[in-house]
Amino acid sequence: MDWISRPDAWIAFATLTVLELVLGIDNIVFISILSEKVKEERQRLARTVGLAIAMLSRVALLFSISWVMSLTEPLFTLLGREFAGRDLILVFGGLFLLGKATREIHEKLEGEEHGRSASGTATFTSVIVQIALLDLVFSLDSVITAVGMADDLGVMVSAVIVAVLFMMVAAEPVSSFVSRHPTVKMLALSFLLLIGMTLVAEGLGQHISKGYIYFAMGFSVFVEMLNLRAKGTSAPVDLRGPRMPPEGPAPAEG
Repeated sequence: MDWISRPDAWIAFATLTVLELVLGIDNIVFISILSEKVKEERQRLARTVGLAIAMLSRVALLFSISWVMSLTEPLFTLLGREFAGRDLILVFGGLFLLGKATREIHEKLEGEEHGRSASGTATFTSVIVQIALLDLVFSLDSVITAVGMADDLGVMVSAVIVAVLFMMVAAEPVSSFVSRHPTVKMLALSFLLLIGMTLVAEGLGQHISKGYIYFAMGFSVFVEMLNLRAKGTSAPVDLRGPRMPPEGPAPAEG
C-alpha cells in the first residue's frame, strides 16, 4: 500500500478509474437489459450480482496478470493469421453478443410464439450465467487497459473496485430510464450490436479505436435526448412482449 503516498500513483488511480467507468458503460447496458428477463422483484438483485461478478472477474484477472498476458501468445495460424487465446475469447464473445442482441430486438418487436408472460421469462440462474460469460469478455479489455496504465497492483485493484461501485449506483437509474423509454431500449440494443461487431473485429485483428465507438454511441444518445425532449409528455410506443396463444374460437353472437 506504499502507493498511497505517491502523487503519480494517485494520478494513475484517477485516470484508470475514469477509463474503467467508460469501459463499463457497455456492461451496464447489457446487465440492465438482461435483468429485465427475471421477475420484477429480483431484477435489482440480478443487476447487483451481475456487477459484483464483473468486479470479481476483473480483480481475479488482475491477480492473474501473467495468465492474462499469456493469452496474447499465438496458439495457431489460420489463413495466414495467428490467433491467440484473447482473440478467440473476443470473437466468440462478440458473436454471442450479436446473437443475443438480435434475439432481444426480435422479441421486443415481433414477440414470441410461445405462451409465456412478458416478465420473468428466464430463470435467475440463467441470466446470471449469461452475465458472467460476457463479464469475462468485457473484463479482458478492462484488465489489459489497467496493466498498461499502472504498474502497482494495488492501484489497479482499487481503481476497478471504485469504478464498479460507481457502476452499481448508476445501474438502477440507467435500467429504470431504459425500461421507461422503448426507443432508448432499442438504441441500447443497437449499441450491443455495435460492441459485438467491434469485439469480433478485434478478435480478427482489425483494430477499431474505442474513441470512434464511444463517439457514435454518445452522439446517438444526444440525438435521442433531443427526440425525447421534443416529444414531451406524449405516450411512448409499447414494445411487444411474448405473444400469447389464442384461447379458442370467439363465441358466436346470438
